[in-house]
Amino acid sequence: MTDNAKQKGSNTQAGKFNLADRLPDVKSHLIFWPVVIAGVAADLWTKTAVFEWLAKRPDHEYAVIDGIFTLVRRVNPGAAFSMASGRRGMLLTISFVALVAVIVYFLFGRIKSRLMQLGLALFTAGIIGNLYDRLFNDGYVRDFIDIHWKEVYHWPAFNVADSMLCIAVGLLIISNFTSASSQTPDPQQKPER
Repeated sequence: MTDNAKQKGSNTQAGKFNLADRLPDVKSHLIFWPVVIAGVAADLWTKTAVFEWLAKRPDHEYAVIDGIFTLVRRVNPGAAFSMASGRRGMLLTISFVALVAVIVYFLFGRIKSRLMQLGLALFTAGIIGNLYDRLFNDGYVRDFIDIHWKEVYHWPAFNVADSMLCIAVGLLIISNFTSASSQTPDPQQKPER
């Protein structure tokens, strides 16, 4: 056993905190940060491009698939489904606290699951995309994806950041189920002594 390995083992056994043991490996950073940057860039670019393009159209809309999928120019002063509408300070605070919490969890949570790392990266990108809008668009978030079924069903308009947040939640749920099932002991296997 090398001196470093002995030292590392003795620190763990003595209950001492070793920061290097808690930080993510290089591969984790190579998943997390590029996904965050690409996600934020995709969100902000699509919002800007679609809003500028639709501003030139007389009705400010474009039916991609008639009766199902339309590009629109909407601003949302609240959170999902316009909840907490007009409560900019509260929404900014919640967004900022969530952003810090997710990044701290990524950095110090000893996350080994690549799926969970991807989920956290998408969650971070989604938070940043909508936080940017709240900060620089008078508290409004720009939404442009409008899904509906003729006149029967209509989902509130959303954006790429919202999509990343939803996908992230799905990935985090799947990651928790898969990691929990991989940690469940095999009933056929005898416990180690």
